Order: sequence, then C-alpha cells, then structure tokens
Amino acid sequence: MSITIHPSAIVDPGAEIGDGSRVWHFAHVCSGAKIGRNVSLGQNVFVGNRVSIGNDCKIQNNVSVYDNVTLEDGVFCGPSMVFTNVYNPRSFVERKNEYRDTLVKRGATLGANCTIVCGVTIGQFAFIGAGAVINRNVPDYALVVGVPGKQIGWMSEFGEQLPLPLEGSGEAKCSHTNAIYRLSDGQVTTSPAITKN
Repeated sequence: MSITIHPSAIVDPGAEIGDGSRVWHFAHVCSGAKIGRNVSLGQNVFVGNRVSIGNDCKIQNNVSVYDNVTLEDGVFCGPSMVFTNVYNPRSFVERKNEYRDTLVKRGATLGANCTIVCGVTIGQFAFIGAGAVINRNVPDYALVVGVPGKQIGWMSEFGEQLPLPLEGSGEAKCSHTNAIYRLSDGQVTTSPAITKN
C-alpha cells in the first residue's frame, strides 16, 4: 500500500499519515497531525496540529478537525460537519490556552452539517443525525438528533436503529448481523461485536 496525496493538497512536514490513507483536493494537514491507516480526507478538509485520527476514518468534504479533537478508529464525519475547540470565542480575546478536548469514540457517525461543541465525548458507535447540535456527552450506541441534540433511540454497530426503550432494560437483535444488544442502567452493550472481514 501507499499514501495518496492529491497535488492540490498541502501536507506540512512532520505530519504522520498511515499506510493506505488518501488526502484529496485542497486539503491541508498541519505538521503535528497524527493520522492512522486507511483514512480518507475529502476535498477541502483541514486537520490541525494537535489532532489524532485513528485507522479507517472517513472525513467527508469541507470538514475542519481543529486542535484538541481525537477521533478513534472507524469514525465517520459527514459533509460540512463542524468541530469547535473554544467554548466562548471572541475575535479580540486570545483563548488558545482554553481549548477543550473533544473525543469521538470508535465507530461513531457524525451526520452532515452537525455541530460538535468542544469538551464533549461521543460514545462508541453513537449516531449523530444530520444538522444536530451536540453540547453534552453522548452514550455508546445512542441515536441523537435535533437542536440541541436529544437522544431518540439506540443504533447497532451496523447502523440500524434498535427497538430498545430509551430507559429501563431490554434486548434486541440486529437483523443484519444477528448481534444481540442489551440495555441496562442507561447503557447498551453487545456480544459479539461486529468484526471486519
């Protein structure tokens, strides 16, 4: 394998990009960025210095991944979704020492045009709907939509909504993988997890 970098892209010296990754038109990767294997950075993507992107992530067109954002393996960032890193920005007030960490855990999906306000954690395999605004932590497997974001359900690792209640307890099976999901004390767990072929 090799790394594909479009001639119009800018990759600053020192940036780490893993094998099999692709950097498309007009993207800019800063020198301190750490990007894993088999990552796709779409057109006009920006990746800051203090950013970590895991393996198998897909960052669609027009997404800026600013300092202090960490994406674990298999995260999907939809077109034109937004990360922030300062909670209360002003043009004339320097707040670079106030950046808040944002963590997006393994397998999560961030829908097109959603906004992730800095300082939150998005749980593994959570699903954020298009246009949602997320200003608080999101549990594993949660389906969140709206402004501000509100949880309306649970999602499987395959990306199928599960017939589980929002609260209490329950059990459901993903019709695509036959994996069993269990809800207890506000948390969803599964066994076995999906494995890649």
